[in-house]
Amino acid sequence: MREKEVFYQFLATKGLKRTAQRDDILDLFLATESHQSAEAMYHVLKEKNSGIGFSTVYRTLKLLKECGLAREVNFADGRAYFEHDFEHPHHDHLVCLGCGDTIEFFNETIEALQDKVAAESEFTPVRHSMVIFGYCRDCHTTRSDA
Repeated sequence: MREKEVFYQFLATKGLKRTAQRDDILDLFLATESHQSAEAMYHVLKEKNSGIGFSTVYRTLKLLKECGLAREVNFADGRAYFEHDFEHPHHDHLVCLGCGDTIEFFNETIEALQDKVAAESEFTPVRHSMVIFGYCRDCHTTRSDA
């Protein structure tokens, strides 16, 4: 896989070793397309490898972010989540405050408006993240104050 090559080359340029634990973390990250927290990944990996520590998982996810394989996103619960970034198209997020579901979306009109605002301010954007918090259809209809 190209992603593994990117990560291994990145480790080499940083003078870091390729380890079995880093390989396990990379494999789990690549095997899942959903948003993954370090905590959730740690629990899955802990069952497989009792010697892995939470800090190893978190530091490796930060390395995946640094080399361009992962993007870090923050939602309503205050946790950092990681999602695929390498050769994955840009998207934004809708996050339900009731059940925690996350919906990914892309809207050309919103993207064009952001580009227009940046250009009017003579600002050169590098990246952006939009997260809209609210309630999904199911949670909205079950809320007593809706």
